[in-house]
Amino acid sequence: MAPLNRIIIDTDPGVDDILAMLLALAAKPEEIEILLLSVTYGNVEVQSCLKNVVALFHVIEKELEWRRARGQLEGFGTMLSSKPIVAVGAEHPLEDELLMADYFHGVDGLAGVHTSHPHLSPSDTWKALFQPPPANASTEEVAAAKELAAPSTSFRASQAPAHQEILRLLRENPVDTITIVAVGPLTNLALAAAEDPETFLRAKEVVVMGGAIDVEGNITPVAEFNTYADAVATARVFALTSPNPASTMPPPPPGKPSRMQPYPAKLSRQLNLTLFPLDITSPHLLQKQSFQAKLDPLIQAGSPLAEWTSAFVHKTYDKIESLTRKQTNPGLELHDPLCIWYVLTRSAPNWMSAPKAPEDIRVETAGQWTRGMHIVDRRNRKKGGATVEQVKSPGAVDITNPMDNLNLAIVGKEEVEGDAPGDNGGWLDVRKGNRINRIISTPGEEAFGPYLLERVFG
Repeated sequence: MAPLNRIIIDTDPGVDDILAMLLALAAKPEEIEILLLSVTYGNVEVQSCLKNVVALFHVIEKELEWRRARGQLEGFGTMLSSKPIVAVGAEHPLEDELLMADYFHGVDGLAGVHTSHPHLSPSDTWKALFQPPPANASTEEVAAAKELAAPSTSFRASQAPAHQEILRLLRENPVDTITIVAVGPLTNLALAAAEDPETFLRAKEVVVMGGAIDVEGNITPVAEFNTYADAVATARVFALTSPNPASTMPPPPPGKPSRMQPYPAKLSRQLNLTLFPLDITSPHLLQKQSFQAKLDPLIQAGSPLAEWTSAFVHKTYDKIESLTRKQTNPGLELHDPLCIWYVLTRSAPNWMSAPKAPEDIRVETAGQWTRGMHIVDRRNRKKGGATVEQVKSPGAVDITNPMDNLNLAIVGKEEVEGDAPGDNGGWLDVRKGNRINRIISTPGEEAFGPYLLERVFG
């Protein structure tokens, strides 16, 4: 049976990124196929993020050996059937200075687990997998080096940049068959879109964890980390949802030309983008007591995966309490895993979009205090021109491409110049602005933590 979902995960592991990948890799093969893990900088620098991905496969393989020895069901069917590609992407933002969240995730992204649990970390020989061989190396030397370096038989290492692997997969597969799940800064996606926008638009859906709409940010009072880390990249990706991308493209940085070229004036289609901002992700918690109750018996029984995961998740609970206050039962916010839950269960009627979806949500890229802020028009003013047909909730309809159903009354998607008087930015013009499908409801805030634990740890 063909999998229901074929996905690319763009990630910057990261504690909750690892939990998201565990949830995806532990799925059944008929539910999901993971084509690519596209690694970017973000929570920590990109080589640390890559090491965390390699370590994840290393620990899962140890876990499967342990389960086989006990006569247990192995699980992780998607990992075994997919054998995803792992590719290294961007090392820094498009225009901004590099920002990391190592203050929260630790210098290695996983609360120092490679130092505290070296027996569960792969040898550094894996680095050779992602580096091209010397120009004078023979075929036999190349093959021997790869065999020596390979820490895992569960993934395939690519030496191509991640954004080019994204484009290759979209180009080689039928249109509307691959969903991209982006849970880090959107730099890799922006690079892919800039290099070949028409190929990038072949994606069925781009699911993005990022932004804050009606809640405070988690890196500034108004900005969420992923967006803040590369606001220009986010703005460029969001612009592809617009009937006129130029209407929401970020301005060039002051005093220097932009490294990125504008999109062509006419594109064949709009991007179908589903947004998971902090508003919906933050209330979904993995409670400490539930986590301990599930993993402590497994650790005592010798589970490598439980031991490894417990090491960095417990330190994260400590960090949460140090940043807030002492809590009886602290919770880890499951931002990134929520996007995987959506992909696995999107036909459930509880997944609901904002009432006026798709919304014109734009990204501030130049503000001194507001960079990364997600902007919506809160004025009680009517848009001019044709009405926009609203996209229904994902669980209620086939959401293969809700953008195809928009009635924008635009002939040829022509470039629209200038703003109407009293409407700076074209917020009231139906021919301008972004078209973002924002999720506001899920199958249950309290249900997700236990669901994740059961899916991953059995």
